[in-house]
Amino acid sequence: MFVEIENTPIRYAWGARGALSEYLGNAGVLVEPETGTGDSAPIQAEVWLGSHYGSPSRISRPETASGAKDLAEWIERDPEAALGRYAQGLRVGDPVRLPFLLKVLAAGKPLSLQVHPSLQKAREGFAAEEAEGIPRLAHNRNYRDPFHKPELLVALSPEMSALAGFRDFVEVKELVQHVSTFAGGAFGAFATRVDALEDSESLGELVAWVLEGSPEALAAAKAVDAWLDSADDRYGRERENVRRIRTEHPNDSGVLTTLLMNHIQLRRGESVYVRSGTIHAYLEGVGIEIMAASDNVLRGGLTNKHVDVPELLRVLDCSPTPPPLLEPVEQAPGHMILSGAEPDFRLHRFTGELIGVDVNGPGIALCLGDRAELVGGDGATHALSRGEAVYITQDERHVTVSADDLVIASAAVPADVALPL
Repeated sequence: MFVEIENTPIRYAWGARGALSEYLGNAGVLVEPETGTGDSAPIQAEVWLGSHYGSPSRISRPETASGAKDLAEWIERDPEAALGRYAQGLRVGDPVRLPFLLKVLAAGKPLSLQVHPSLQKAREGFAAEEAEGIPRLAHNRNYRDPFHKPELLVALSPEMSALAGFRDFVEVKELVQHVSTFAGGAFGAFATRVDALEDSESLGELVAWVLEGSPEALAAAKAVDAWLDSADDRYGRERENVRRIRTEHPNDSGVLTTLLMNHIQLRRGESVYVRSGTIHAYLEGVGIEIMAASDNVLRGGLTNKHVDVPELLRVLDCSPTPPPLLEPVEQAPGHMILSGAEPDFRLHRFTGELIGVDVNGPGIALCLGDRAELVGGDGATHALSRGEAVYITQDERHVTVSADDLVIASAAVPADVALPL
């Protein structure tokens, strides 16, 4: 069964005016399209497709889902019908829930530096905060649920800027030494610490120093402006990203952390995979995200929200890594699959005719092109236009797709694997 879904976009301050409507149209999944132009268009940052309590997808025709108005309510009312075998939980001990969440994200300004915990650390942190009696929606709450939040993002805009993971120490030292030739003075407090980097432990100590926001760290961050104001033509990508961040966060020493990170420029269709523990931030552009369904975020600067330095360092992976780009796997002509190491999520992308796919559980299909058509196992057909989305119930085990651009989000557990894991 194909159940039509929609949602109201979330208006975070970092959103981009008009971008969601540009890529999704003014109908379909967007309950409130971005009408107007320029500064008259509302700022909309994300639209969520899933059952997460933060913004569960609305069901366009409740009569198709036991009268439920949204996916969360349907799962609560009739978990077997809504989730099929996932009503048993993805893992032992899990509550009844859809394990993945699909988002379309439109960044007009840099997001905060952030890290998502591993499953074990999320469970530990959630249990500890529950025991302390911290309200789940409190501003200083780190863990709103006991789940991890690895994610992958595919760029939809021609270019998308991101930071992800710590770069190689040799590259970091070369960049910081270069900045020092322009910044000098107060920047030396940071540059000296970078020069002493030798392992993950020393990197963690440096990140902690930056996050403490001492007058010394703030002065080093301000000194970066001399590099940004220079006529230097090296490290163009880094300079543009740092300039954008300094403009939005002139009094945040977290900009120094960005000099330690991989700066990534995604072209349309390229992907980045963010494992648990990886520090990252999206800076500008439109992308489609799929992730484990969680709201656990430890922030590491460039934000007015709560920053818990000790807890951030507990979950942060300080190992230098190459840029975490993810190559799609071609399943068949016109059918690409993007998947991480976790069973919680997988993203199929279709650009062809009459392509068969085993969904292996509930799925969410979103049309990104002008048209798409889904044919279920009983021959029932559902046509989609740009920006329209449907929830695919588990009884549709095999779906045939014809589309110029369509994604289907699902879990990544084969049909013959018993649940819960």
